[in-house]
Amino acid sequence: MKPLRIAIHGAAGRMGRRLVALAAADPELSVAAAVDQSTHPQIGEDAGQIAGIRSLGVPLAGSLDAAVDAVVDFSIPAAAEQMVEVCRQKRIPLVVATTGFKEGQVVKICAAAEEIPLLWSPNMSLAVNLTMKLAETAAKVLKDQDADVEILERHHRFKEDAPSGTALKFGQIIASAMGQTTQRHGREGRPGKRLHDEIGYHAIRVGDNPGEHTIVFGMLGETVEISVRASSRDCYAIGALAAAKFLAGREPGLYGMSDVLGL
Repeated sequence: MKPLRIAIHGAAGRMGRRLVALAAADPELSVAAAVDQSTHPQIGEDAGQIAGIRSLGVPLAGSLDAAVDAVVDFSIPAAAEQMVEVCRQKRIPLVVATTGFKEGQVVKICAAAEEIPLLWSPNMSLAVNLTMKLAETAAKVLKDQDADVEILERHHRFKEDAPSGTALKFGQIIASAMGQTTQRHGREGRPGKRLHDEIGYHAIRVGDNPGEHTIVFGMLGETVEISVRASSRDCYAIGALAAAKFLAGREPGLYGMSDVLGL
């Protein structure tokens, strides 16, 4: 069986470099293209060497010109939006792992999924997606148990969006089960008594933390906490590559990591 030819979008970034390295080590995959901003200073350099591994004979490019079976996007919202359109036009399956999209960009992602297989997830980690299932179960059980919900997340100092897309996804899952209608992002001064129909979000940015999320269900007299922590960014890259394999040969549609993992 021939390896799946993939393109990495955002290939010169922190996650992109790990995607290139891990894909190159996977016998089921072939790095056929590496794409980043056309103004990136390393355009033209070998993607493998940029990733700190052997030469792959694949230069970092400013656009997707090679024939590929799937694209993995780990970039920024504006660049990801452009790649969504490229994949739609070329009918290429696309994994979108970028976060921080605005509402209009989300609409374009969902529209593209009507024409191509598209997997979009705010987090590619196996452990995180399993934790989302656990949080959903807890929310359903605690729906009528007078539980307050707070979500705490920690990420590295370079992360540009807050709260994280993963934290917001946790909130969406919980609100769907419990019915909260208000989001509160941090507290200061004298905000008054906590509203029962709110979910509180707290974003921490420190050092090189690859990602932590804690969901707190607080009741009178007892508390349930569900936590998940990444010790390496590789967990996100491994999940994204598994998602690319999953999309190969799929019908057009919007997929998630729950589909990949069978949750």
